[in-house]
Amino acid sequence: MPAVPFEYHMPRTLTEALDVLHAHGGDAKPLAGGQSLIPMLTLRLVRPAVVVDLHPLEELRTVRRDNGILEIGALVRHRALERGEGALGACPLLAQAASLIGNVRVRTLGTIGGSLAHADPAAELPAVVRALDGTLVLRGLAGERVVPAQDFFVGILTTALQPGELLAAVRLPVLGARVGSAVEEFSRRAGDFAIVAAVAVVELDTLGRVARARVALAGVGPTPRRLSGVERAVVGEEPTLETFRQLLSGRPLEIEPDNDIHASAAFRTHLARVLTARALARAATAAAGRAAGS
Repeated sequence: MPAVPFEYHMPRTLTEALDVLHAHGGDAKPLAGGQSLIPMLTLRLVRPAVVVDLHPLEELRTVRRDNGILEIGALVRHRALERGEGALGACPLLAQAASLIGNVRVRTLGTIGGSLAHADPAAELPAVVRALDGTLVLRGLAGERVVPAQDFFVGILTTALQPGELLAAVRLPVLGARVGSAVEEFSRRAGDFAIVAAVAVVELDTLGRVARARVALAGVGPTPRRLSGVERAVVGEEPTLETFRQLLSGRPLEIEPDNDIHASAAFRTHLARVLTARALARAATAAAGRAAGS
């Protein structure tokens, strides 16, 4: 099925792109890697009057590390994340998550900004940004807005982006020496969207116990979900898989899974407990290795 007709623009600068987006407001859609937008156009799930191709905007491809913060331009490809190119190596969690996205063709074209702005609740990268307490840099003609990840993801395929704005970059903290991270997911086939994915970040104290933990899940609600109750419960515990399994067994989770053709809500809840325990254990092991090597 062909897409509905639309007007195509390829601006050469960020200012030109923002001018076009501002002029057309909600009738315009930015095009980054095209791995989500093109299928949606073809299926007529979206019908923009204007498509603004961001491909020439080299200023959205930069990666900077400064004062413990990694700033990643919205047009940085999944493949660069997966390989940990340059300063991206400071965030191994991105490489783990990116390796699970689609296939090599999708990763070669898809962008971090496109994934975050698309806000699919089953996608890995939104959960990573949520687990890391990242912030999103939004640009419009009125200037720049910096939005915490907890406020950026509003609902299914819905974000805090306003008409005329685009996502310019994401900022993530660089993890310390005693901090490790991990992603665990269950999908029907390799490269599919996760039925459930768990992202964990664990910091160990000098005795090897959990000093702090952050957990975000994908596939269990309309947005990536943080498990704040689990994060509090694991503090002070021995970081073993069995410990995490026991803590999660029967514990109410702050999730809203649906029944759908892929899985029941009960199965998603079961997966959330299993994958969270595994992700916490792997993250703790990574933290112990980083502490030993520091």
